[in-house]
This record gives sequence, structure tokens and C-alpha cells, in this order.
Amino acid sequence: MTPLILNSPESMVKVRVITLKDYSEPTFKTLHKLGVLHVEQSKELQPVDKAAVERQQKEASELLTFVGNMLGYIGEKQQVSIGEDAEVIYTKPFDELGKEVRSLYTRFAELHEQTVKIDREVEQLTEQKKYLGAFARQHDLKLRDLSFSGDYLSSTVFILPTEAYETLHNQLKSYLLGGIVGTVENETVLYAISKVENREALESVVTNAGGKILLIPDEDLTLREFLKRAEDKLRRLEEKLTKLNNELESKAGQELRSIALLRLALIAENQRLSVLAKACEAKYVTLIEGWVPENNIESAILELKENIDYVFIDTRKPESSEEPPTKLKNPVGLKPFQIVVSLFGDPRYREWDPTPIIAYSFATFFGLMVADVVYALGLILVGRFLLARLLGGSKSEEMKLFQRLIYICGGVALVMGLLTGNYLGDIYTFFGFENLAIVAVVQHALQNPLTFVMLALMIGFIHVNIAHVIALIKGVKERNQGIIIGKIGLFALQFGIPFILHTMMRIDIPLFPPQLYAISPYVMGAGVVLVVVGSLRQSGGIGAILWLFDITGLLGDIMSYTRIAGVGLATFYLASAFNMLARLFSGFIPIPGIAGVVGGAILAIVILLIGHIINLLLSLITGFVHSLRLCFVEFLIKFYEGGGVRYSPFRLRKRPAVLVGAKS
Repeated sequence: MTPLILNSPESMVKVRVITLKDYSEPTFKTLHKLGVLHVEQSKELQPVDKAAVERQQKEASELLTFVGNMLGYIGEKQQVSIGEDAEVIYTKPFDELGKEVRSLYTRFAELHEQTVKIDREVEQLTEQKKYLGAFARQHDLKLRDLSFSGDYLSSTVFILPTEAYETLHNQLKSYLLGGIVGTVENETVLYAISKVENREALESVVTNAGGKILLIPDEDLTLREFLKRAEDKLRRLEEKLTKLNNELESKAGQELRSIALLRLALIAENQRLSVLAKACEAKYVTLIEGWVPENNIESAILELKENIDYVFIDTRKPESSEEPPTKLKNPVGLKPFQIVVSLFGDPRYREWDPTPIIAYSFATFFGLMVADVVYALGLILVGRFLLARLLGGSKSEEMKLFQRLIYICGGVALVMGLLTGNYLGDIYTFFGFENLAIVAVVQHALQNPLTFVMLALMIGFIHVNIAHVIALIKGVKERNQGIIIGKIGLFALQFGIPFILHTMMRIDIPLFPPQLYAISPYVMGAGVVLVVVGSLRQSGGIGAILWLFDITGLLGDIMSYTRIAGVGLATFYLASAFNMLARLFSGFIPIPGIAGVVGGAILAIVILLIGHIINLLLSLITGFVHSLRLCFVEFLIKFYEGGGVRYSPFRLRKRPAVLVGAKS
């Protein structure tokens, strides 16, 4: 859903700050200064908190192993200058440290894996060369004959300590059909041929005595051919290994300073976590719990770690059962209308924020109802110079937002007034002007009762249907079949409006294909059926009655928007009536000459001032109240619940001035 219509609150992160009791005061002061933590009542420190500390300890140890592996590629000991960067790296969030270490280590990982693989291959090949050489001097056997398993016979090469072989000689002989024995240093190499059924017993005897099975390459070579090739292969592998190690050493040298910094930070992190783990056992800790906006979490962790020596910060996404506070994130121009939404109720954390669509709706409704240049300027001036005094001199953030709300609504009313040429109604006729409208079509639409009512109904039709579309999308999102069926039914029902206008009022809808007039009553009937079914799915048996209110409510909601025309026309005609009274009473002074003219002018001015001030107050109050009603009763109630907890961070509130003295 685009933020131009609906918005979503900022993502929140659950934060648990655990520190030693001795560090409680600086921790609270730091959080107070940061002003991002919405504090919640903390539960008793559970063993899970200690587990979280230990889990981070384990991760820190793993990261230190990675760093140690990278430093292991440095050939000689070197002294690295750390400088001021040490302070920066010490205060970095643990997650960021982990990402840096893993990112750095991945550059070494591929080369490291290659060296490990080659090391393993060299080790295996060296072992095979060492032990198989004991047979090659006497017998040039085939490799595949050394490790064979058939239907009757099997052959294996075993390696045993010579002392163990001498002890087990007689026992081994009982399982063997034949074999060859060789000696390498203090070990005996036994090429054993046995029955297949005795193989497991033979292997068990050897392994229990500390022996092992020699892995034989699966190649069609004789022993001497294999040993000759093994010599060449070992030389090539060692050359490749040397080249890889040199490359690793070079990379480690290039990143030496970064690796050294990360090692210092991780050692410090391990020490800090070790102290906290012990403190958790002894319960010498302070726990502060709350919510922080996701965008602020990194800077908050950085600031805490910079100011507090021993602190553990656990962060996680909110669980489905939790209801985090709501922090709205609307553009600057839409923020003032958060006040209007909050009058209905702040959105829940997982609920859409309707501020954008409410901003357009409220400002448009208000502008259409007031639509007078002088009244709009009066409203803007009141907001600028009198509002703060009327509210006791408040300079709060809410007060500033309300001022901006007045400016925006006054600005829309000013534009409407300029388009229609309304200046205290038709005050311009006093000065010989017939019309000051910039756009005659707009003037006709907003000053002719019939066209204004039709415009208001059209606005209502669109506005109410937007609400039902949003409710349908919400129903699909929540998989609520009753809402989905009911809303589709309401839309189908409205397809019958052209048919009603065509048959009863002989009014044809522009661009509506004539052939659809015959179809629309059937679509309307299907819509009624769907509304009934949807109502039954949502409300059960009582839905058999409530569906009537769904249909009549649609008509009532749209008709309710005629109040825009009513208030708008009343504002204009009442202003014009006061102008007419002023003109009428200006000639009632029964004094001849200049005195009568002056007296009449004064009386006219008094009537104009009193009348237009009354009309200004009435239009502003009714414009505000009826705009609220249309946004709340006809619109929001269809899809919006509200009732969320407003994000209220624990922060230091700066005041530009403080009252002091005996009566302060």
C-alpha cells in the first residue's frame, strides 16, 4: 500500500539493557540523553538473560577464532599502531563487529579451504607412500588387490604398533588365509587376506589394539607406479600450498591493522560479557527494558557502549503476541493531521496509519466548507498570533503541529476562496465589482446549491468507496471471508446505480455503455445476495437482520456528505446576508448631509464586523466538526480500529524558558 494513501508505523525493536548496579546511574543518564527508548516495566531477570550473555560470549569466542586464523598467516611478529581508532572499534555494536569479522574472513575462507584440502591430501598421500613402500621393495602388487572385497575373499592393509602385532600375532593368524608383513619404524604393516565372513572380526581386533586401516587409492596401478607418481604429485602439491600460504600471508599483511583492531575489540567484549555473566548469577545487575525504533538501534547501542564499561544489550524483533508502541513516520506536510487521527485513536503497531488519506480528506472538506479568502486569512492569523495565547502560551510539539494544521486548512480554504471569488461573501459589490472569481466553473459549482450538492455526493461516493476498498484489502490480508464477500457485494450493489438513474430519473451516466443497463439489475441482485452471505458469515444468525443496515448505511453515508454543500452554502449566503444588511442599514440614519453618511457608514461597518466575526466563528467550528465527522463516522470506522500505544521515549525535554520565583 503506497504511503500516499496509507502509511505504516516505524519498525520497533525490543531492547533489554543489562548493566552492573554500580553503572545504573550513568546508564539511565545516557538513555535519558539519547531519548529513543520507550520504557516498559521490566520483568524479573530470568536465567534466559544469562543464557543470552553466554550465547554472545560463545559467538565472541568463535569470532576470535576467525581472527586468530587470519593472524596465523602472518609469518613474523609485527608491531601494529592502533591510535585513536581503538576508541571507535571498542564502542561498535557487537552485531556490527561480527559482520566485519565475517566479511573480512570470507576473503580468506576460499584460500584457507584450499590450503586445508591440500594439507589433507598431502597428509594422506605421505601416509600411503610411507606404508606402501614397505611392500614395494619385495612385491609389486596391484593397488586394487590391496583393498578388495568379493563373495568369498577380502583383503585389507592394517597399520599396528609392532609391539601390539607381536602380542596379537597368533590371534590374527587364526583369521588369515594369507598375507604379507612389512615394518616401518616402530609400526607393522600387515597386508591381510581373509574370508569375507571374518573381515569384521579381524578389523575389530586390530582397531581395539590401537591399529587402523590404511586407505588405498582406487587406481589401476602397481605399487611401484603409484609410489613414483606420488613423489611427483607431492612435489606439485607442496608448491601449490606454498603459493597459497604466500597469498594468504600477503592478504593478512594488507588487513593487519583491521584484524588487530577487531581482535582487541573482541577480547574486550569477551571480558565485559564474562563480568556480566557472573553478575547475572549474583543478581548484582540492573535491567532496563523497552522499545527502540529500528532506525535508531545502531546509534543507541554505540552511545551506550561508549559511555558504559559493562553493559549487555539484547535486541530482538517483536513477537506476534506483543504490542509495541506506535511511532508514526509521515512526511512533514502530513504530520499535522496525525492530531486528527489521534482524536479517533492512535493506530496499533501492525495496523495501517490512515494519516495521508485523512490529510487530503480533512483539508479538502474544510476548504470547501469555508472557501472564503478573508475568512481563511483570518484563520491563519489566529493560528499564528492568538492560538498559543488562547491555550495558555503552550509551545509544545503538539501545539506546533496544530498550528501547521490550521495553516494547511486555511491555505486550502484560501485557494478555494480565490477560485470562487469569495471575499467576505460578495463584499466586493460594495466597491463596484461584479465578480472576482478566477475560475467561473468552480464558482458556479460552489455557489449554485444543486451543483454543490451533486459535487458533495460525488465526493462522498468516492470517499466511502475508498474506505470499503481498504476494508476489502484488510479482509484479504486477514483472510476474513465474511468481510471479503460482504465488500464485494457492496461494490456489485452499486453497479445498479446507473440502472436506477436511467429508469426512474431518466438520467444517463456519461461513458456508461447502454447495453450494460440491462445487465446492471442482475449484478445488483447478486450484490444483495453477497451482502447477506457476508453478514451471516461475520455475525451469525443476527446477520440476517444486520445486512439491511449495510445497504441502507451505504446510502446514508454518501448522503451525509451533503453537509459539505450545506455548510459551504451557509457560509457564503450568511456572509452575503450580512453584507446586504449593512447596505440596507447604512441608509437608515435620519440625519441629513455628511453626518448622516458618516453615521450610516459607521453602522454598516459595525454590522459587517459583528456579522462576519459571527459567521467566521460559525464556519470555522462547523467546518472543523463536520470534517471530523466525515473522516471518522463515514470513513475510518469502516476499516480502522486504533487503540495503539503512542511511542513516548524516555528523553531529556529541553525547555527554552523556565518560570522561577515565589509563585512559580
